[in-house]
Amino acid sequence: MIKKFIVFLFSGLVIACSGPKSATDTKQTHTDSSAQTAGMTTYEKDRQFLTQHHPDLVELQLGNARALVCPAYQGRVMTTTADGQASYGWLNYDLITSGELLPHMNAFGGEDRFWLGPEGGQYALFFRKGDPFDGEHWQTPAAIDSEPFILTNKTENSATFTRQVALTNYAGTRFDIGIERTVHLLGKEAIENLLDVQPDSLRVVAVQSDNIITNRGSQSWTAQTGMPSIWILGMMNASPSSTMIIPYREGAGQAINDGYFGKVPADRLQLGKTSAFFKADAHYRSKIGVSPARVTNWAGSYDAQSKTLTLVTYDFDPRDRQYVNSAWEQQKEPYAGDVLNAYNDGPMKPGQPQMGRFYELESSSTAAKLAPGARQRHRHTTLHVQGTAAQLKQLAARFLLTDLNTLL
Repeated sequence: MIKKFIVFLFSGLVIACSGPKSATDTKQTHTDSSAQTAGMTTYEKDRQFLTQHHPDLVELQLGNARALVCPAYQGRVMTTTADGQASYGWLNYDLITSGELLPHMNAFGGEDRFWLGPEGGQYALFFRKGDPFDGEHWQTPAAIDSEPFILTNKTENSATFTRQVALTNYAGTRFDIGIERTVHLLGKEAIENLLDVQPDSLRVVAVQSDNIITNRGSQSWTAQTGMPSIWILGMMNASPSSTMIIPYREGAGQAINDGYFGKVPADRLQLGKTSAFFKADAHYRSKIGVSPARVTNWAGSYDAQSKTLTLVTYDFDPRDRQYVNSAWEQQKEPYAGDVLNAYNDGPMKPGQPQMGRFYELESSSTAAKLAPGARQRHRHTTLHVQGTAAQLKQLAARFLLTDLNTLL
């Protein structure tokens, strides 16, 4: 049964280019020949490809920074660029070209997509009541996988999308959810406030998704009915030279939860005093998480070849402790989940196919305990930064609590 699931899930397989895709990358495996016009930058190729398949594609621009946002894919940020050259988001060219929808999940790609949690457990949104927690019965709800969001407002550097959805969880509770999602390209002042540096001295693009869910039903969302959460995931281009950097603070419990798909081998996950190094090469399927007791509100990655530092920050209040648990089992503690997750793609088993050459950085809101009409908000910001070695080391030390020299 699992074998059948794997065939379904990976029938849209694509081998994507490694690392933040540069304009000089000659290893493109894109199947759309029209996207390989000589002289075009990698970002331009991605834009042309996406526009061919989605004419309503939204491009945001602020100075040299740009972002491509797709209404058909729930207003997800497909990719960004700091200079119109490199393209940072992972795109599943083959699946998008096919025009087909797969069972279980459609991994279209994109560096900021909207999901809702929890995935598994007695309040799961990805399993029907009574079904076993296995691959064949796992199903991403179409509303957050393959159905469009409505573009309601657009400016040069922002776009707002809305959607009303009705989902029933594993416990049988129906959730009528209003979704509002605004994607912003952040300007110089906002970047300066985030990084405390002059952005003019760097090549940087910063894209933020501002996500709100509203209880549109007549019943309160409580611990007894299940409480959904906002879950933002970003697919980035993997590379043998890329490493995810996950900082953590002192606190109770383990610093890193690496039990999602089995313990991560020591040569792929290294724990330091203040941060973890997690390989982002898409060669080994693995996932880690950080609890609210240990997480900071930053995570990132570094590609030593392209010398690109990626930073992710998100809303987090250290006083919050209720985060949904997405483990595929009946849970003793359904609200003892992780705030931050990092994922490296790879074959489910040796010799089997995989979804693609990507890694993910993810953040979640607290579990939404909402009365009818009440709202919950979660903001997730991704920055791609290129600068001098000294500048990048300073940023990594400040926000990722690590010395980049250890990755060089």
